[in-house]
Amino acid sequence: MAAIRASQLGLKTAIVERESLGGICLNWGCIPTKALIKSAEVFNYLGHAKDYGITVKEASADLTAVVKRSRDVAEGMSKGVQFLMKKNKIDVINGTGKLARGKKVEVTDEKGAVTTYEADNIIIATGARAKALPNIPIDGEKVIDYRKAMVPQKQPKSLVVIGAGAIGCEFAYFYHAMGTKVTVIEFLEQGLVPREDPEVSKELKRQFTRSGIDVMANTAVEKVDISGKQINVIAKDRKTGNVTEIQCDLVLSAAGVTSNIENIGLETLGIKTEKDKVVVNQWYETNVAGVYAIGDITEGPALAHVASAEAIICVEKIAGHHPQPLDYGNIPSCTYCQPEVASVGMTEEQAKAAGFELKIGKFPFSASGKAKAAGHPEGFVKLIVDAKYGEILGAHMIGHGVTDMIAEIVLARRLEATGMDLVKTVHPHPTMSEAVMEAAAAAYGEVIHL
Repeated sequence: MAAIRASQLGLKTAIVERESLGGICLNWGCIPTKALIKSAEVFNYLGHAKDYGITVKEASADLTAVVKRSRDVAEGMSKGVQFLMKKNKIDVINGTGKLARGKKVEVTDEKGAVTTYEADNIIIATGARAKALPNIPIDGEKVIDYRKAMVPQKQPKSLVVIGAGAIGCEFAYFYHAMGTKVTVIEFLEQGLVPREDPEVSKELKRQFTRSGIDVMANTAVEKVDISGKQINVIAKDRKTGNVTEIQCDLVLSAAGVTSNIENIGLETLGIKTEKDKVVVNQWYETNVAGVYAIGDITEGPALAHVASAEAIICVEKIAGHHPQPLDYGNIPSCTYCQPEVASVGMTEEQAKAAGFELKIGKFPFSASGKAKAAGHPEGFVKLIVDAKYGEILGAHMIGHGVTDMIAEIVLARRLEATGMDLVKTVHPHPTMSEAVMEAAAAAYGEVIHL
């Protein structure tokens, strides 16, 4: 993103990449996981075909074919990025980059040869990798990270997922839908998607449990014993102290990510870091002139759309334009399990803690004609509105396709629309999106269809 925007603005641009263009999101994250989840969704539909008046005989899942489709999607997108590099006359340098003094980057290729490049401006965008917990070493066979989870050699009969954020929930849904017995363990008390509104977490747990996924919240994994044929996971309830032993074929460690800031020359230039993050200002400038950092290696949500926005702001600043700083309070968050989860802004608890007097509007998809017709009546839209001025403080959605609905609220908040503006915005019927209008109407006591 940074390279393309830089080229558009007339800057001579090169990009250094050690693996695949498009980074983690395209190759080992957002895109291939969505392909896996789509296969799981189709398989799930086939299992419930009778509900739609369709007869299907002996539907079965071919995991190898499912994985191949996922990889094909990722590879196709990566080739698309290669085309964009050529289209925008960007030099692609294959190898591992390392900062050197004097605004230089040393690139080591696969044969070990080192070539030095010099530029007026250097942007560091090395991303992040799976975080390994100290007591749960990832061996790549019995305890795996998200990359291995995307390309399983065979389907495990049972899986324990450690961590119930977006990555953990998405893989839990996928493997369960494909026929694996899944247990999700989350350290935080709220449980599934612990940074979302508590009502959303509660609803997702209800749907996961209903489908047959075991959820253990407020639970610490004490030990993962991989010495035997079966893995033994020892988990302790943080409230009661009760210890549970879970036997499984595979463990997925999904406890977040850690930044790739090692061995890239930060120390050589004296670039300031805090914990595992590069310190930058609102234009993503480091403490060293001409060196910038964006994406997962800086503070803020480790999300592809955040990195993309940062890239554009950073490059436009370099090019002498006058971009606006990124509003980190208006970043949408999405989780792509079924039902999907999407949110932006404050939770109800956060808004109350900030001292706002609130109007809360909630509309269930069980009252939505489109949701009922689609066979997806689960979930709801929840809006949090400032009672005094009508400011939309937050929106929280769980249901089928809500990740494609949240942008309406992001735009409304950016344009400083009020909750009543949403009420008066005519939404098409029947759609899932009209639940936003209905939730806004509920906040003002004007809801029609409840």
